[in-house]
Amino acid sequence: MKALVLAGGAGSRLRPITHTSAKQLVPVANKPVLFYGLEAIRDAGIREVGIVVGDTAAEIQQAVGDGSAFGLEVTYLRQDAPRGLSHAVLIARDYLGDDDFVMYLGDNFIVGGITGLIERFRRERPQALIMLTKVSDPRAFGVAELDGSGRVVGLEEKPARPKSDMALVGVYLFTPAVHDVVARLKPSWRGELEITDAVQGMIDAGHRVESTVISGYWKDTGNVTDMLEVNRLVLEGVEHSVEGDVDEASELIGRVVVEAGATVSGSRIVGPVIVGAGSVVRDSYVGPFTSVDRDCSVIDSEIEYSIVLRGASIDGVGRIECSLIGREAEVTPAPHVPKAHRLVLGDHSKVQISK
Repeated sequence: MKALVLAGGAGSRLRPITHTSAKQLVPVANKPVLFYGLEAIRDAGIREVGIVVGDTAAEIQQAVGDGSAFGLEVTYLRQDAPRGLSHAVLIARDYLGDDDFVMYLGDNFIVGGITGLIERFRRERPQALIMLTKVSDPRAFGVAELDGSGRVVGLEEKPARPKSDMALVGVYLFTPAVHDVVARLKPSWRGELEITDAVQGMIDAGHRVESTVISGYWKDTGNVTDMLEVNRLVLEGVEHSVEGDVDEASELIGRVVVEAGATVSGSRIVGPVIVGAGSVVRDSYVGPFTSVDRDCSVIDSEIEYSIVLRGASIDGVGRIECSLIGREAEVTPAPHVPKAHRLVLGDHSKVQISK
């Protein structure tokens, strides 16, 4: 079995971060989201991985390399534009050959990995196996309709009137039977070759399509809210570790990781928190569920439930919460200006202004 990992796409919901960085490389607990997926694939016993890349190909290739750091053999497959998930399967046809494969969206995060899913696929041998999860608003997802036995009988992409609350998670397993279906697909109203249309085509062709409802935790890390939630979840599992320098005037509470080369002085850190190598935290408060990447500085400031990317600096800021601070960003206080009210009032107006 091979793996097809999708790492293209513009990441529009994470702008402006993704104007200069691939969305799959935004870190969760100081490790890129994509790396968690590659590790899950490796842990499931798969070694050959094709990574579909787009405009951020150079950045993805620099981060992942040949895959040997993950115990994988990586081949890069260039997609000229985001033309849909089925288009990724189409351009990977020669690479995949006649092997079964798992397709994994590189910006998805699944707690517990995919080993059990792979084992079930090998054991039961359906032509396709998809992962589902219950969502509160199915209109934003691909939605599956199931029969009484749990077999998939229909799929729709972002339907206005969903037939169920079961959304597709970004992991799909296929036999080579999918290729004939993909080759006949037409673009949807969105102008893309949809993976839901491919799975529906397999159902229509009489192929057996099975589903499993994910029992663990899944997130599409396509927006800031979900990134922060996944960061919180991963930090819940860290163990207390201090390899950097922490002075006697500082207080570390709970599960705090201070990596080698990091310096903490005159500060209070309440975990779970990670402070990356080379970073400086001075005269500050760092609250729970915060990850500070490498070579950052947090000076005379307070920050909680946030992600701070490599090289960013926060200096003299009263309080930051629920934030994603980009690489090399600088956060400082605004210059003090006298308070004033600027008004344009119509005739006979009455205005009350607090002193």
